[in-house]
Amino acid sequence: MSDRVVLSVSGPDRVEFLQGLITNDVNRAAGGVIYAALLTPQGKFIADFFVTGQDDRMLVDVAQSHAATLAQRLMMYKLRAAVQIDQTDLVVSRGTGAPPSGALADPRHPALGWRHYGDSDISDATDWDALRVAHLIPETGIELTPDTYILEARFEALHGVDFRKGCYVGQELVARMKHKTELRKGLARVSIDGIAATGDAITSEGKDVGLLHTVSGNQAIAYLRFDRATGPMQAGSATITLTD
Repeated sequence: MSDRVVLSVSGPDRVEFLQGLITNDVNRAAGGVIYAALLTPQGKFIADFFVTGQDDRMLVDVAQSHAATLAQRLMMYKLRAAVQIDQTDLVVSRGTGAPPSGALADPRHPALGWRHYGDSDISDATDWDALRVAHLIPETGIELTPDTYILEARFEALHGVDFRKGCYVGQELVARMKHKTELRKGLARVSIDGIAATGDAITSEGKDVGLLHTVSGNQAIAYLRFDRATGPMQAGSATITLTD
């Protein structure tokens, strides 16, 4: 897929280096793939990505729009660690049909099929927006922004955060949200009766409720204040109803 970049993190300290930075347990990427994020020290989103462990390197599969920022942040944290960070020529392919040889199951949800790293794009014609809306899967740059807290974006349900792995950047805030608070805002699926578009504000009785994100047919992913999303809502000229 042309909208993905694959970085290589190599060197003897590569596992320890990433383990101290990202939200998931890097050890689980050996021979497989994990979903994870890099956060600010204040616990907000910088980038989400997939990590694949190979014999002599870790591959980091990230949205093209966030690749330079992620590489820059990794270099900033490198200090004296024995690691090397490079951009590869690998092409990311995705699909939901029969997986090709060497493909890895998307760790977020079984419905998301497989990911493959190779020399050419062998992706199929899956309607990814429809699939994401159906299974409440956030997308980089749409539902996942610099204002995002990952638990509000369902990272726990998507197997993107490990609460037992130890410290990482932003871990304190994530742990506090997990153990000491009840989420009052977050992503949810809504139905649309009428015409509304990504970016439309959602209101109820004149009060702000949230924002409409990815729209597919008469369904969408929305970011909501749950205490206000208790009845019919409005966005654009449409009536919005919380489904889950």
